[in-house]
Amino acid sequence: MKNVMLIFMLVMTTVIGYGSGPKLETVKIKTSAICEMCKATIEKKLAFTKGVTESNLNLDDKVVTVIYNPQKTDIKSIKKSISEAGYDADEVMADEKGYSKLSDCCKKDAKPHH
Repeated sequence: MKNVMLIFMLVMTTVIGYGSGPKLETVKIKTSAICEMCKATIEKKLAFTKGVTESNLNLDDKVVTVIYNPQKTDIKSIKKSISEAGYDADEVMADEKGYSKLSDCCKKDAKPHH
């Protein structure tokens, strides 16, 4: 009987532990994005960034909201991904290699367009 109770408690603890899932966090990062192409580029890059579960760039204020698992990534890594895509991410300047690959309309000196 003790073994049955022990097994039952172990199974319940396991089920409850898996049900809660990881605690996700949200960060807002100011970018140098200009247009819908910028939005697509940044969101695609973040979709392939380990630990990021969701991202949404608001072109009106150029702020990307990122939902991520802090056990798999951190804000510094998220900003680095945005930089590698060619865009500024708060205080992190755009990576030169990524920036050079952007279309002319997506570069910082381009006029805003939607």
